[in-house]
Amino acid sequence: MGSWRVTVLDHRRLGGGRPQGLPEGPLARRDGVELHVRGGGLACVDATGTVRWQRPCPGRPNAAHLFADRALVTTDPVGHAAPGGFGPALLLDLADGRTVAEPRGERGAALDDGRFVLGPQGPGTFDTLAYDRDGTPVDAWPSCGHYVADGGLRVVETDRRHPTGSRVVRLLPGGRVESGPLLADPQAPAPLVLPDGTLLVLDAGVLLAVGRDLDDAVLAELLPLSPGERPRFTGALHRTADRLDVTLVERHPTRMGAYTTHGWTLGLHPS
Repeated sequence: MGSWRVTVLDHRRLGGGRPQGLPEGPLARRDGVELHVRGGGLACVDATGTVRWQRPCPGRPNAAHLFADRALVTTDPVGHAAPGGFGPALLLDLADGRTVAEPRGERGAALDDGRFVLGPQGPGTFDTLAYDRDGTPVDAWPSCGHYVADGGLRVVETDRRHPTGSRVVRLLPGGRVESGPLLADPQAPAPLVLPDGTLLVLDAGVLLAVGRDLDDAVLAELLPLSPGERPRFTGALHRTADRLDVTLVERHPTRMGAYTTHGWTLGLHPS
């Protein structure tokens, strides 16, 4: 693992209601093509701003991945909750927006070889399935979470169990799972990937660095959370140039609608 260190540049604590989400932008962009949410549906826009195609969507789009001549879109359900709490995933032909397949999964990722993976996590389900470009399953693993596909396939697992068994792992062909460090948070936020492949993982208020070989190191103990506190906190990481913004939103234990936002700005340095 490459050596990294952080310095705390700023720490702030704000009370009030739940913070609003970030402004909407493209769901995904690649090679001058962008996929946007428009009017509750999907629109594919090229580098000149021309809309190539527009189509309705059976759920609320929340993420997209563009690869080769395909687009993979995951959605939140509309109306009555769908099994597992997530909507259908759409595998689309990027040329015209037609539906190639509708597998189910909460999170996904595109792989370098033209395949893609989906995690259909839900009650009693904690798996990842790999599909070919036409949506046919070709492999499966007993693991699910945030995917990092950068020459391999690593997962920051989110098993939502107390106590958790979540780890950072690597998924290998034939359904094999290589285990890395055990996590304290059953629902860690999406990691950040540094140029050398190191993952930054916010684990129950502790910032970890996890290398390509799944070796790990603690970079900062920002707000270490006890097991009883963890369900009330939601974290996020955001990188800008040589700085790192870390946020933990705390739900008040008794006052509905009351939240406290803990924020840090960190300097990020190779060492």
